[in-house]
Amino acid sequence: MARGEPKTANEMAGERTDLAVDRTAMAASRTLMAWVRTAVSLISFGFTIYKFLQAAITGVEGAKLALIRVQGPRRLGLTLIALGTMSVILGATEYFGTVKRLNRQSATPLKALNFSFILGMIIGLLGLFLFITILMNREVF
Repeated sequence: MARGEPKTANEMAGERTDLAVDRTAMAASRTLMAWVRTAVSLISFGFTIYKFLQAAITGVEGAKLALIRVQGPRRLGLTLIALGTMSVILGATEYFGTVKRLNRQSATPLKALNFSFILGMIIGLLGLFLFITILMNREVF
């Protein structure tokens, strides 16, 4: 195509399709980061609740804490950590599926292993580690 000649309809459609794939990939990455933020919040809140209420119970052994059961903070912490871990794993799975679908439609393949995906997997592994350590009563922190 010579310089200055107008683009054909097929060329313009191809450019628009490539841009649409790029926008969708960026949206998928932003969605994954939102899942990571949610997971970090749930995991950290669960761990904090567990440690804070555990310290409150063990700190006042002589006092009556009728409203808090001994295993209550542990169960609540484990539940929140499990929800956070599951949310980041499901978000990463959704992201990976979106990138896979986009790669079937695009001429230029997208990398599924980007920073968002790797960070999501690290947070998921951290949540799984915290869940197991609290469950086994082998606390590291």
